[in-house]
Amino acid sequence: MVFTSLLALLSAVAVLAAPSATEEPQLFRRQAVSSGTGTVDGYYYSLYEEVDSGVTMNIGSGEYSLTWTASSVDVVAGIGWATGSAQAISYNGTFSPNGNAYLSVYGWTTSPLVEYYICDSYGDYNPSTGLTQVGTVTSDGGTYDVYQTVRTNAPSIQGTATFNQYWSVRTSHRVGGTITTSNHFNAWKSFGMEMGSFNYQILATEGYESSGSSSIAVSGGAAAPSNPQPTSTPPPTSTPPSNPGSGTVAHYGQCGGIGWTGGTVCAAPYTCKVSNAYYSQCL
Repeated sequence: MVFTSLLALLSAVAVLAAPSATEEPQLFRRQAVSSGTGTVDGYYYSLYEEVDSGVTMNIGSGEYSLTWTASSVDVVAGIGWATGSAQAISYNGTFSPNGNAYLSVYGWTTSPLVEYYICDSYGDYNPSTGLTQVGTVTSDGGTYDVYQTVRTNAPSIQGTATFNQYWSVRTSHRVGGTITTSNHFNAWKSFGMEMGSFNYQILATEGYESSGSSSIAVSGGAAAPSNPQPTSTPPPTSTPPSNPGSGTVAHYGQCGGIGWTGGTVCAAPYTCKVSNAYYSQCL
């Protein structure tokens, strides 16, 4: 699976005409453009197509609708914030993929450069396939499996670069609800998955070599609780060392990385495997 980064940003955007107080909101389509980002009623929007074909996106006030076909190869579209944050994002709507597609909170941080997904639903392909599971986080009435991988010499918001990619993938799909992003960010940090300064953050639909449609309304911006308490655990077979500064580290436990002060020797028969500069794991 190729996870094409979303930074070539974007095409085919339309803006909502302001309704009167008695009118129902309606989306009106504008001429497609080759690329673009912008703001509508305070919400940032972006659209990326690998091939400029087969995609229509309409932008409204805090909402968007998208249809796509396989001719676009990879399409990523959504609305949100030009600068993300650890906030509670609420959304509702429909997501109807035919093939490989994801519905996620998607964003980037810098210093370190990180691309991240909090995935609430997907099509016929689990985006975590082939990745190393780091643990789980329980949040907003569901359980998410946590994964990380490294993208090498891949497109990014800073050009071609090597960077970490983080995933929280919900085990029971849903389309609608609240995603408390701080719960995921805190859990990732507890697993040694460091983040940097927030760049953009959107509620995104991504389709890869597939077709489908989505219609999503987004609200958010509420600050996260000052001391959120997500439940975050490593994979079921792991047991943290009783003294993180000494002794052996159990299967799946962290055993190294920049800033790591815990144990570095894995329990037999496991060895410490480097995942990236910030995280090594007993495997």
